[in-house]
Amino acid sequence: MYRILLVDDHAVVRKGTRAILEDQLAGVMISEACSGDEVLALLTGATAPFDAMVLDLSMPGRSGIDLLTEIKHRCPKLPVLIMSLHPEEQFAVRALQAGASGYLSKAAAPELLLAAVVKVAKGGRYVSEALAERLAGDVGGRRGSAAVPHERLSDREFEVLRAIASGQSVSDIAATMHLSVKTVSTYRARLLEKMGMTSNAELTRYALQNQLV
Repeated sequence: MYRILLVDDHAVVRKGTRAILEDQLAGVMISEACSGDEVLALLTGATAPFDAMVLDLSMPGRSGIDLLTEIKHRCPKLPVLIMSLHPEEQFAVRALQAGASGYLSKAAAPELLLAAVVKVAKGGRYVSEALAERLAGDVGGRRGSAAVPHERLSDREFEVLRAIASGQSVSDIAATMHLSVKTVSTYRARLLEKMGMTSNAELTRYALQNQLV
């Protein structure tokens, strides 16, 4: 029997995911959360009361990578499967580096969802064949330096980039990320330098072209 926590701000997604798992996994126990704050409230101890979590990367408020990092800090042994609309090639490696046990597109077939959840709940890792080949290439050193500019960014810088591209002001980003305006401005300056850009308009255009928002 598996205990699974579904985390997504869209009720219809949670309902669909729940239906697939309950139909295929006998005795599975499903819990739901719709926000980062709700998730963290459920993880009150070092040992999480779940065998795995299915986490959406894009929810209002706290960013997905930032939330994932906090989840793994609180419950290092809790397997987290990211299930997202974002392209695998843009987000999967960063999510895995932050502690995720797997990455799955929301467009994936139901049987892949089932396989991914079972695998991470048993302590394994789930990645697509294409991502596995990319990771092997990274280890083999074929890619060398980051292939695209945004891969040079830290997780915080990456989230500030996405927030700027979504139209948020520095003060809005600071409030959402629980940082000072000065700190966010510093992240913005650093990411502009790393990206070789000079304005929010350039960042926004880049993010849209690369499907980062």
